[in-house]
Amino acid sequence: HHAQVSGDTHELICAVCVACQNNVLWSYEARARLTMRDFSDRFLDHYLTIAGEGICASVGAYQIESLGAHLFSDIQGDYFTILGLPLLPLLSFLRQYPEYEVPFAQK
Repeated sequence: HHAQVSGDTHELICAVCVACQNNVLWSYEARARLTMRDFSDRFLDHYLTIAGEGICASVGAYQIESLGAHLFSDIQGDYFTILGLPLLPLLSFLRQYPEYEVPFAQK
């Protein structure tokens, strides 16, 4: 029932770690606060029909990168965290290692 989420604010916690040979080299936790807009059962039913089964393969079932943006009135936090991977901190960590090469870098 939409009353369970409509108008509510919740926190999404996302974490990533880099490990090598059973040793954690780096870990990071990120949080985002998402406020659902007030919407009707009719809107939610329509949204779920259009989104289809693919919604189950999405972090939080949001699909924030497409139709899911219509679910929210406010978002506080990093976009990549909401997608499921705090990408910018991970890339910052990886750049510390000479073995890591930015895929599009020219030598």
